[in-house]
Parts: sequence; C-alpha cells; structure tokens
Amino acid sequence: MRVALIGASGLLGRAVADALAGDPKFLVTGTAHTRPGPGRVPLDLTDAAAIASFFDAYRPQAVVLAAAERRPDVCEQFPEQAHALNVGAVERIAHAAREHGAWLLSISTDYVFDGSRAPYRPDAPPHPLNAYGHGKLAGERALTPSLDNACVLRLPLLYGPLEQVGESAATSFIPALEAARADRPAVVDDWAIRYPTFTPDVAVVIRQLLERVAAGRPVTGIHHWSGNEAMTKYAIALELAARLGLDPAHIRAQSTPADTTPRPYDCHLDSASLEALGIGRRTPFAQGLDAVLDELRIRKSA
Repeated sequence: MRVALIGASGLLGRAVADALAGDPKFLVTGTAHTRPGPGRVPLDLTDAAAIASFFDAYRPQAVVLAAAERRPDVCEQFPEQAHALNVGAVERIAHAAREHGAWLLSISTDYVFDGSRAPYRPDAPPHPLNAYGHGKLAGERALTPSLDNACVLRLPLLYGPLEQVGESAATSFIPALEAARADRPAVVDDWAIRYPTFTPDVAVVIRQLLERVAAGRPVTGIHHWSGNEAMTKYAIALELAARLGLDPAHIRAQSTPADTTPRPYDCHLDSASLEALGIGRRTPFAQGLDAVLDELRIRKSA
C-alpha cells in the first residue's frame, strides 16, 4: 500500500517513518518543508498546486498528516501562520485525499478541550482555551466531508527521540534546568496535569491503523491515544534532573498557572475506542525518557 507521510521530518513523523521502515506492506513517501533530507520529498503545505502535483505523482492510498504548528505561544503570536498549517493545510490535503480516494489520518491534540472534565471521550464537546486548540479544532472540522474515509487521532504531550531538546515540551526546559543555581532556580509548572506519550508508541498505533486500511478494515472518525501516567512539568523536571545529575533543589515548583498563553488543567484522553480494537502500546515514562536521553548523549558525543 502506498503511504504518504506528510511531515516526515518532525518529532512524530520520524517515529512513524522508523516504524514503517522495512515493512514490505507499505511503500512510504515522506515529505518535509523546512527540513528536507534523504528520502523526503519537498512539499509546501500552503501551496495547493504543489499538493495536487504530489498526489498525482505518488498516488497515495493512505495519508498520514503529521505536520502542524504545535507551539501554543507561536499560535497566539502568529495566528495567520499557524492557521495556514493547522487549518488550511488540512483542508488542502483532505481535498487531495478525497480526489484520490485515499484514507487520511490527521493528527490533532488534547488542547481542543478546556481541561475541566477529564477524562475525555472522543465524543466529548470540545472547548479550547487558546489559539492552538481553536486552530486544531478547525482543522478537525475541515475533515467533516471526509470522515467516511478519514480518521482524526488526538494526542497529548509528545516526547521521543530528538534532534534538538526544543522539539518536545517534555524536554524543552533542559537548558533552564542546566543553568539553574541556588540563587536563580528554574521555575517549572506544577499545576497542569499532562500525560507524556512516547512517539514510538504513537507510531505503533499509526502502523496498526494503516494495517487495518491495507486489510480493507479502515478505522474512521475521531479517536484518542494517550500515555496513562499523570505528571506535571515539575514532576518531569525532577525525572530529568535525576538522570542529568542536576540538583533538584535548584528547581522550584510553580503551583498556579503562569503561562502567558492559557493552558488547560487536565485533558486526559480516553483511549478506549482504539484499545477495543486491539490497537496501542504504552512504554513506561521512565523507560522512554531513558531512551531519549541516551540518544541525546550519543548525538552530543558524535
């Protein structure tokens, strides 16, 4: 089956590419825009003509749309730029997928909810608090005409093998932790509950969804996948400090919301609809974090 992996250079896209590599069931064509590389086709998702040409050339039977502007602060500061990727690109990809009869998987977020009534089932009423959540919800709704042959997969905070620490909110504060001192501690959020989810696990979920498409049993509609360990960023910071040999006394918990961009309190996603299909894998956070940091050390020493 021919698979187009849109956003193959990103944190999740790389994990999906790795999960599908070498599997004879899938002929994967990855795309990238700002980070092209070997085996990735350049594609500007704001260019409808380029998208149409890509689909005509590669004729995918399934499409995984993993490209997005995922940074809430950037979405607040640059709404037009974020809308072009989180809404406009979804509309264009969905249109091309319909034209070619391709099944489409679009990645969304737990931030479509306000965090006041967790856990959230896929049919729970959305109520986003920030521009990122509003944009991703609009992207979901852009798929409405396609949902008979498309799937929305909502995900929470992702972490996984990195090219740089800023790729994941679970690791982006490592430089602040390393720079912290007794008289200048790193202040880390200890209010919002998050469920860090390992990208190689999500890649397994996506591979299993693609296997069902290949078998003529596609999953459609809205579904959730999430890790099941509740953590604040402060708790994650303590885990990082222990592994990086940093003094936890130099890390201070912020117990009230302090972000400029509003974040939801607890958006735990109920994953039962996929679990009922036998889909999913969960790596314990400590094990996943060890793997991420081990790879970072190898990259730094190379």
